[in-house]
Amino acid sequence: MSKVLMKGNEAVGAAAIKAGCRYFFGYPITPSSEIPEYMSKALPEVGGVFLQAESEVAAINMVYGAGGAGARVMTGSSSPGISLKQEGITYAAGAEIPCVIVNMMRGGPGLGSIQPGQADYYQSTRGGGNGDYRTLCYAPASIQETVDYVMLAFDKADEYRNPVLICADGMIGQMMEAVEFKENLNKNLPAKDWATTGTKGKREKNIVNSLFLEAELCEDHNIRLEKKYKLMEENEVLYESFGLEDADVVCVAYGTTSRIVKTAIKLAAAKGIKVGIIRPITLWPYPYAIYKDINPNCKGILGVEMSQGQIMDDIKIGIEGRMPVYFHGRTGGMVPTPAGILAEIEKIAGGTK
Repeated sequence: MSKVLMKGNEAVGAAAIKAGCRYFFGYPITPSSEIPEYMSKALPEVGGVFLQAESEVAAINMVYGAGGAGARVMTGSSSPGISLKQEGITYAAGAEIPCVIVNMMRGGPGLGSIQPGQADYYQSTRGGGNGDYRTLCYAPASIQETVDYVMLAFDKADEYRNPVLICADGMIGQMMEAVEFKENLNKNLPAKDWATTGTKGKREKNIVNSLFLEAELCEDHNIRLEKKYKLMEENEVLYESFGLEDADVVCVAYGTTSRIVKTAIKLAAAKGIKVGIIRPITLWPYPYAIYKDINPNCKGILGVEMSQGQIMDDIKIGIEGRMPVYFHGRTGGMVPTPAGILAEIEKIAGGTK
């Protein structure tokens, strides 16, 4: 299929429909508002349903209902809107409802700013709602990757019966790039014989629920869910890396920040500094194992994020104390620059950090 030029938020909607999404429930918020705008026009054209809910809380509970009936369903929002959805997300995880949730992250905390941010990392990887639950979380670095991972997210949601997050910063939603919509090749997904589609008098009723009043039953449920999350950790880790084996410095970054880091790496190479990169594509499960490939003589790891350093906990777990770890970031909607990152790289490589 030929490439088309699309804005990121519109590409999210187009990819979801291509993946079979026929229901979208949401509420507009900058910088993600073009997602519901696109879906409001495009979904009726393929026999789908768009509904602007009265709130983010209502939207995520509509997602719960549609997903519980076996439909492919999506919602989208930006940081404070995702916060409002957290109760519904943990309900969906507890009830094993497949759905896709897109977060075009902006500066925070609170209402913050409408500029891009990455300070929802803790919320996305540690669970913003109550209880022991996990959600697959993809962090695309381009609009093409956004298209690819939105489509993959629907398959993984169905495969694991679990909510899946797309965590992109606001730049992804607002920029335009050429994208190609590939065919979805996964034809071996499990049947949705658990869905609440009505018995028609032919079978026992299905119940979709996250409430267990007996503690023993609730514990059994949690243990079973944990086995599912372990499978995700074993099979769903995605990352990009290069230059680790002889690096003087290794940068860790995700999303569009990783693109800025790659520019800084080229600037460093021109000065004779060897810099590698680890780019997590799944923020959870996190690619801890790749840290073993880092040059043991590397002078330090530099985490770069549009936050105050939320990714640093996972970097420290991955490196296991083998070398120093440093952070460089901007927050509240400010964006790191190649020059600023290069300055930190030079300090680490020169031993002055």
